[in-house]
Amino acid sequence: MRIVGLVFLVLMMSACTTSPPRNPGDICAIFREKDGWYDDAKDASKKWNSPIPIMMAIMYQESRFVAKAKPPKKYWLGFIPAGRMSDAYGYAQAKDGTWKWYVDKSGNWGADRDDFTDAIDFVAWYNNTSNKINGISNTDTYSLYMAYHEGHGGFKKRSFDKKAWLKRVASNVTSRAATYGTQLSRCEKDLKSGGWFFGIF
Repeated sequence: MRIVGLVFLVLMMSACTTSPPRNPGDICAIFREKDGWYDDAKDASKKWNSPIPIMMAIMYQESRFVAKAKPPKKYWLGFIPAGRMSDAYGYAQAKDGTWKWYVDKSGNWGADRDDFTDAIDFVAWYNNTSNKINGISNTDTYSLYMAYHEGHGGFKKRSFDKKAWLKRVASNVTSRAATYGTQLSRCEKDLKSGGWFFGIF
């Protein structure tokens, strides 16, 4: 019985680790629920000079914090399965080639796209790369998301100019980052000290 109970506990902990946060609209609630996520985001932010609210807003838009998120399937003639729309995967919806580029350049060997620690580091690294390649300010959420979605080459060519839907999405990401920033300013002191733990009982 003890072994069965231990297996059950491990399975439960695994489920809690991979399930998306219950309140993805509140960054304080996210970090209070997901043990270690704040420290991971803070480390990535410091390492790559990318603000936490912007990284988290991009990740929300890409996957809603679903660890094994994949793009929708596509169909021929409306009903014949034809694979996925792209090979993007995980929290950050990074494509195979872009993830390999990240691993090679960052030295984060063994990184997994369905691991939050690696995914948030990827988002921060990508934003930092957008700053270096495209000259985008690390606080310009709108442009950072455009470069994230369209790629650095696409951003340079302004491939988004005729994509009204993408402009709306980028505006939503910008708005969410601002909301996250306001929320984080109210709870970050407690998150840094661990004081939130005692406030949930």
